[in-house]
Amino acid sequence: MRRKFIEAKSNNKKTGKADVALNLIGKLYGIDQAIKDKSATEKYTVRQQKAKTIVDEFYSWLLKHKDKIPPKMALGKAINYAINQFEKFRRYLEDGRLKIDNNRVQRAKTVRDRPNKLAVLTYQQGTHASAIFYSLVETAKANDLMIHDYISTCLQHLVEQPGNHESLLPWNIKQAGCR
Repeated sequence: MRRKFIEAKSNNKKTGKADVALNLIGKLYGIDQAIKDKSATEKYTVRQQKAKTIVDEFYSWLLKHKDKIPPKMALGKAINYAINQFEKFRRYLEDGRLKIDNNRVQRAKTVRDRPNKLAVLTYQQGTHASAIFYSLVETAKANDLMIHDYISTCLQHLVEQPGNHESLLPWNIKQAGCR
């Protein structure tokens, strides 16, 4: 959402409306930055106390300006996009484990979409192998595991005990000391 408002602002320097949206979004990021090292329960509590009001204010602002800004303008597109994505965005308030945005997913997607993707997609087995590899990498990141160690442990385990996948779950790997 934020990216769309940044684009709208860069397309039209005169509009202060994009600044209002970016200011509200900035407040939400500020709250999340302040609680980034807290537990999921603590994040949930703070978000309910501080962020929920701002999220509601932002949604009201979007609805108020939806019909006032032509939908073909960059700001109109940003507002419509935000409204269409709002229920998905608002979910981060309900679960302290969720991030405020999907930047990590977008960065991973960027890596996958590099030109060498065409070579991988040529072969079905290559595509399947890539999907497994990226899943392992993102699982390791999401669970604060060392990527190399996690993949190494998984590969070694699959060779030694091919049928037992339960012990490869991230929480079991953590208990085994792979950090």
